[in-house]
Amino acid sequence: MPSHLRVQHGRETGTVRKLGKSGAETLEVLRCAYGNEAMCRATCFEWHTRFKRGRTSLEDDERSGRPSTSSTPKNVETIRWLVHEDRRRTIKETAQFYCSVLRHLREDIRRKRPELWRAGNWLLHDDNAPSHRALATREFLTHNNITTFPHPPYSPDLAPCDFFLFPKMKLLLKVCRFDGLEDIQRESQNVLGKLQEQDFQHAFQQWQRRWDRCVAAQ
Repeated sequence: MPSHLRVQHGRETGTVRKLGKSGAETLEVLRCAYGNEAMCRATCFEWHTRFKRGRTSLEDDERSGRPSTSSTPKNVETIRWLVHEDRRRTIKETAQFYCSVLRHLREDIRRKRPELWRAGNWLLHDDNAPSHRALATREFLTHNNITTFPHPPYSPDLAPCDFFLFPKMKLLLKVCRFDGLEDIQRESQNVLGKLQEQDFQHAFQQWQRRWDRCVAAQ
């Protein structure tokens, strides 16, 4: 809860208690006034008890032991650096996996669509995910002469995975219960294996209609 709401709710808890209301009645008053933003039951009863014992301050009690040093500028900067480095590390690892997927894709095109492979006129469409824009990915695309289809930013309605694949997988998996990661992977593979050629054809037809509407709206 934001600090200003916490102070406001605490002040009003003290006011309601002065009217002789119990903790439960005080909580009911706060919920009627603030709905879902009201303080939780435990906090309300804690403040009600404090005010009942004569408490007047809304500040937290001083804690025993050594003073907290977790919010020093040095620690804040260290945490910020760690978060940034972890994000960079995650993007790098994801980009490496994405490049391995692209290698399989190139090989499948060479074997299954030799006419496209020889002509070299096929395009790759991605959705601007960080791993798609990573340096390792861009170098891979350049080295292998893969042309990408530009995707407008913040446009999940134009990404087939977002409007076709993920919703279909969620629909088939939402009633399932899993005991672990391996179960999730296995069932996800089963769902993907059940997709038919016409499912993908319909998805690409939808994709074309969506980008036509997007262009017309400009």
